[in-house]
Amino acid sequence: ARHFSVIATDLRGYGASAKPPGEPDHANYSKRAMAADQLAVMRHFGHERFCVCAHDRGARVAHRLALDHGDAVERMMLLDIAPTLAMYEKTDRAFATAYFHWFFLIQPAPLPETLIGANPDVYVERVMGGRSAGLAPFAPEALEAYRRALRQPGAV
Repeated sequence: ARHFSVIATDLRGYGASAKPPGEPDHANYSKRAMAADQLAVMRHFGHERFCVCAHDRGARVAHRLALDHGDAVERMMLLDIAPTLAMYEKTDRAFATAYFHWFFLIQPAPLPETLIGANPDVYVERVMGGRSAGLAPFAPEALEAYRRALRQPGAV
């Protein structure tokens, strides 16, 4: 922070950010829509060109930002993603099982929203706990923060 202005944002629908109602095809929650949000935030604060550091879902949004608005991105560091197309092209049963939520969440609304909303705690525990380490890496208060966030109206 001595050398940079740091702007940390929640993605659309995450944390305390706005949660506009989803469209049937989820387009308003696409990486492209969320990348446009991030560009608008940076321009709001007077940054026409900027560096980006992003992780996981945010890194996928940042990747889309660079593709759609490369003139705005000076440098970028992405953590913990592999190219989505490469992941889909190499999909096998093991991948589909581990990443079932990728395929579930692309179903037309309101199917995913209805099923997750019926018991968001179970969804959080199954998705986050479904990896090899289970829920062990999550402090109880962190796991409860995830549950609480998903229980918010409009969060699913």
